[in-house]
Amino acid sequence: MAAVLRGSLCLVGRCRKHVDFACVFTRSMASKTQVGFVGLGNMGNPMAKNLLKHGYPVIATDVFPESCKEVQELGAQIVDNPAEVADKADRIITMLPSSPNVIDVYTGPNGILKKVKKGSLLIDSSTIDPSVSKEMAAAALKLGAVFMDAPVSGGVGAASSGKLTFMVGGVEEEFTAAKELLSCMGANVVYCGQVGTGQAAKICNNMLLAIGMIGTSETMNLGIRLGLDPKLLAKILNMSSGRCWSSDTYNPVPGVMEGVPSGNNYQGGFGTQLMAKDLGLAQNTATNTRTPVPLGSLAHQIYRMMCARGYANKDFSSVFQFLREEEGQ
Repeated sequence: MAAVLRGSLCLVGRCRKHVDFACVFTRSMASKTQVGFVGLGNMGNPMAKNLLKHGYPVIATDVFPESCKEVQELGAQIVDNPAEVADKADRIITMLPSSPNVIDVYTGPNGILKKVKKGSLLIDSSTIDPSVSKEMAAAALKLGAVFMDAPVSGGVGAASSGKLTFMVGGVEEEFTAAKELLSCMGANVVYCGQVGTGQAAKICNNMLLAIGMIGTSETMNLGIRLGLDPKLLAKILNMSSGRCWSSDTYNPVPGVMEGVPSGNNYQGGFGTQLMAKDLGLAQNTATNTRTPVPLGSLAHQIYRMMCARGYANKDFSSVFQFLREEEGQ
């Protein structure tokens, strides 16, 4: 056994992963000890609920106290700020709207890093700039903690049903411990590489998602103007080469599908403002890497325009409604 441990320690050393092996081993055996959760919005709320459903004691906080009510009623302990979460839990998940929010929650006056314990595992499921994930990882490392980025795909529906996809970046030796928690909230947990690669995968996915949703909306609108029944057109698209997630799972045309935001005046789901933010991240990284993304750039412009025209809080599939209004219908 000692030889096995020595071999594992040597392997960690060769890979230059500055992680305490004993902490990794302890966490892998920690099972259902307390888990901290910061950020109980549209996504964080159902994610925290799924941790509770799987038997994990949850210690949570949110900048809006009213957001804590539902999880508190299910048994979560609510505290005043992220530092208090870190004081009580050595495994913490954060789900926040943007890079500035993440920086404040981790490094602010009442941030996680003010009270973080050595050996803590910090998992951020926000969608932010990969460079910010790397900064947070470096700051955590100085205090003996491990930070991993684990943004999600799937939206509110998948968050509620526990079927999210997590794209994880960070120290590979910590992936098993992270997966134990993330599997309670998702159907797919994929290791992408070092810190920041999870964010890279998410940004690429959302750029394609935006382009696909705009294309589906344009296509459906054109078909309707040509006299096609929208349900029939969707059926044809979904058995043909034009089929995509935006057409067969999240159709943007009201009345075509049930249980999607287009059937509820585009309420709920993934907000247009958040999509514009993610496309902005894609534009920044494309500029930094000198990568041509002409369709991604156009999608960014369209979603920014939508935010300026009153669509900011509507689901991003409302681009169909936006196009219809643009043509005066």
